[in-house]
Amino acid sequence: MITVLAVHFAVAAVAPLLFRKFGRNSFFALAAVPAASFVWLLLQHDAVYTDGAITEVVPWIPGLQLDLAFRMDALAWVMSLLVLGVGALVLVYCARYFEDKDDYLGGFGAQLLAFAGAMFGLVTADDLLLMFIFWELTTVLSYLLIGYARTRLSARRSALQALVVTTAGGLAMLVGLIILGAAAGTYRIQAILDLAPALIAGPAGGAVNAAVVLILIGAITKSALVPFHFWLPGAMAAPTPVSAYLHAAAMVKAGIYLVARLAPGFAETPPWLPIVLGLGLATMLVGGYRALRQTDIKLILAYGTVSQLGFMTMVVGLGTPEAALAGLAFLLAHGLFKATLFLVVGIIDHQAGTRDIRELSGVYGSARALAIVAAIGAASMAGVPPLAGYVAKESVFEAFIQYTSASGTGPWLLGGVVLGSILTFAYSARFMWGAFAVKPGVEPTDFKPVKPAFLAAPAILSLLTVLYGLWPAPVDGWIQPYAELFVDSSESAPGHLALWHGLTPALGLTAVTFVLGLAMFYGRNAVARLQALVPGWIDSDRAYQNTIGALDDTAVWITGRTQRGSLFFYLSVILTVAFVLPLTALLLANKPLPDGLYFIDPGAPLQLVAGAGIVIGALAAVRANKRFLAVLMVSVTGYGIAMMFALQGAPDLALTQMLVETIILVAFVLAMRSLPPGLRDRTGGKYRVIRVVIGLAFGVTMIFVAIYALGARVATPVSLQFPQLAYEGGGGLNVVNVTLVDIRAWDTFGEISVLALAATGVASLIFVRGRGDRIRTSATVAEGTVGRRTGARGTTRDDAALAMSRRFAAATSDAWLVAGRTLAPERRSIIFEVVTRLIFHSIIVFSLYLLLAGHNLPGGGFAGGLTAGLALTIRYLAGGRFELREATPVGAGTLLGIGLATAAAAGMTPLLLGGQVFQSAIVELWLPVFGDIKFVTSTIFDIGVYIVVVGLALDVLRSLGAEIDEHFEEPSEEEDGPSEDEDSGGIPAEATVEAEDAETTSKGRT
Repeated sequence: MITVLAVHFAVAAVAPLLFRKFGRNSFFALAAVPAASFVWLLLQHDAVYTDGAITEVVPWIPGLQLDLAFRMDALAWVMSLLVLGVGALVLVYCARYFEDKDDYLGGFGAQLLAFAGAMFGLVTADDLLLMFIFWELTTVLSYLLIGYARTRLSARRSALQALVVTTAGGLAMLVGLIILGAAAGTYRIQAILDLAPALIAGPAGGAVNAAVVLILIGAITKSALVPFHFWLPGAMAAPTPVSAYLHAAAMVKAGIYLVARLAPGFAETPPWLPIVLGLGLATMLVGGYRALRQTDIKLILAYGTVSQLGFMTMVVGLGTPEAALAGLAFLLAHGLFKATLFLVVGIIDHQAGTRDIRELSGVYGSARALAIVAAIGAASMAGVPPLAGYVAKESVFEAFIQYTSASGTGPWLLGGVVLGSILTFAYSARFMWGAFAVKPGVEPTDFKPVKPAFLAAPAILSLLTVLYGLWPAPVDGWIQPYAELFVDSSESAPGHLALWHGLTPALGLTAVTFVLGLAMFYGRNAVARLQALVPGWIDSDRAYQNTIGALDDTAVWITGRTQRGSLFFYLSVILTVAFVLPLTALLLANKPLPDGLYFIDPGAPLQLVAGAGIVIGALAAVRANKRFLAVLMVSVTGYGIAMMFALQGAPDLALTQMLVETIILVAFVLAMRSLPPGLRDRTGGKYRVIRVVIGLAFGVTMIFVAIYALGARVATPVSLQFPQLAYEGGGGLNVVNVTLVDIRAWDTFGEISVLALAATGVASLIFVRGRGDRIRTSATVAEGTVGRRTGARGTTRDDAALAMSRRFAAATSDAWLVAGRTLAPERRSIIFEVVTRLIFHSIIVFSLYLLLAGHNLPGGGFAGGLTAGLALTIRYLAGGRFELREATPVGAGTLLGIGLATAAAAGMTPLLLGGQVFQSAIVELWLPVFGDIKFVTSTIFDIGVYIVVVGLALDVLRSLGAEIDEHFEEPSEEEDGPSEDEDSGGIPAEATVEAEDAETTSKGRT
């Protein structure tokens, strides 16, 4: 099962490449994946029905009870028949439905194949959370597929509507799944079903009932039951293959599958039957009624699908053996005939250019084979013998007759089912008449001939419909193991599927259905007049649009009153809430202060000095009237906190805090070059008092919150185990670093991912046209970039300036720090350049030492990366943006990617070797010269952290340093029009003068 999933998603990933080379014929290659999986599924029949189920489990996060657990039993096997079989045929159909000139075929094919894989994962998952992951994957992929025609407003609106409704239901379902898993103590679906009787009768019965309601909400939104049925007809804006697969055979069946999966265990809960039967019957009647009002043959089928989804929900949720048998039988029959009819609609639309029954006329005479295929599908939908729909519907009638007799619920339930079946017969006849009949006064439709390859998929499905009806025994054998789950000692075994059961009450109900359905079809004009009397405001879609509109209006009203553009207002609200709520909780708790409070640690008077420095820095930052002074004072508070860490015996934290403060100070100073130097006094009058009050209240409240929090501990801190875990499990003496790269590696990986995203965000804001992975030294003349001129030799001015500087370097080989010659004299410092030459390499080596020594001594990848970033900062300050380019031949984006990839590889490699994600290993070996070496594999993860941090520092220097430098240079180039010497290759005048002076000096020495 895992292999089937992997192949689906792997081929989906490369599908766009196939379409670039082979065009629409690539759909045949994609169809081969579910087709091969379908063959594999058939080969698993004996194993599934002999052993009861096939299971596959791959441990993922055992501590959270998260496993990749899959289980193929009778229900999953039957559902997989639809998912894989119909999926393969729909993909084959797509090869002739679309044209090579159609846009986005690669993405469409990839999404459709990935959807097949997600549905297969959903029906085979044996873990509630894993099932939910696949559930939401189908939601996202259906959104993309519905919105395939992205230039059409109706497609985008319908896709968003489907996403909103199904996602809302999915979130409710997630809460229910978590409650159910917590109550059961496991998330394994089969284990929960085994525990269901005890859960319902036990003390957690109330929570289980609530969980069942929430899970059913997810099911009814996914399967488009009232009152959420409106999204499915709207989704008909999708291409017809999508409608045939997602909205007839696969996605909308997900809710039906979930009801069928949980029914053996939870059909006895109090809220189950009222929701399943009530909403199911309402949906059946509403969908059938609305289908009779449609003039678009695709919408007739869409509302018919809504009706029959309600019908199936009622049957599979009834909780009896007969209903379980009938429900799965009808689910298979519905998938066959409804997919057939949707594919037929696609052919009609493709060949005739319309789906309107008021414009279609005489299509039967132009496409008899198509009409025969459609007639088989429509007759099966109406329940006409000897087709699959008839066999399934007879068993449904029989199940409801038995349930009515046994439960004494009265005739209303059975009568509603019969009424819904009458509506089904009527709209089935309306579909055939509207699509193929000759209509008086309507011109014959110009219908292009249908090629056999185009008709093949619906023809195969219709043939299977006939075969199922004539020989239902195989289907009966597939379903019986599932139906037997509902049999207890007081019940007899479920019945069997058969084409002829004799003269039974169910057969009588079928006859009534045919007669009244025909009467309703022939009296369609009278029915239409009655439907016209219904007020137009009775429409769920309109209610949805009004609800969304009201939410938008409310959001606009709230936004206008809260998002005022005032930083004072925002901070006031945030800080007020942040101290009022905790302060209220502290006052209501009315607990005394913890014992043993002291102002400073005994024997550590320097803490008082550090604290005074922090306070002075904070007050000075508030009172500063220059931006640079304010930032400098803020950094003083940071350095004071670093000193506090050092005094408390936390050298790692102190080192990291000091390096972070330094990098932040550099970033602020670089950014402030674009801002006015002075700070305008925005504090005055009553606002000054309010700010002081809020600031003091927040600070004091947080002090007491920290005191109470530290004194509220009653359990032994988990951190006390960290030293032993760090040494024995992580192989290191530095608890902080081992915690970051081993014990809490997931947290660290998330943090460096955020760093990469933040760096990309900064670069995206600065480099508007692209990420700017390398320092830009030029732009093409063709793009008309301001301030760029090309010299006579074809090299850009910036490159020429740098090349000239290299010519007059003191050393001709491996010359570096030569870009200082490109700086203006007032910006150049020879002393700074000399100092940089002396310390740059030492700082880089020291950063590597921190990286490699961090497992046992203060340091680590984060501290080492920050140190290397400071080295690059010094080199940039000494030589400018050209020197930064020379110092970093690899771009920041590349470094970020390499770092993330290294960390991810360090985490996934143990999984491939049979271990767990981010599991580390200790390698001990002896090397000549070095002696005994102990290497911990988590160091590789730390190397990834080091590279990411270096990439982040480089991105800051590029964005806030080099790019702003370039902006400063451009206006002067435009306004002053610097001269260019034809012989100098377009070198700026100041660079040329420097070069001439250097050349004269060189000749004098010679």
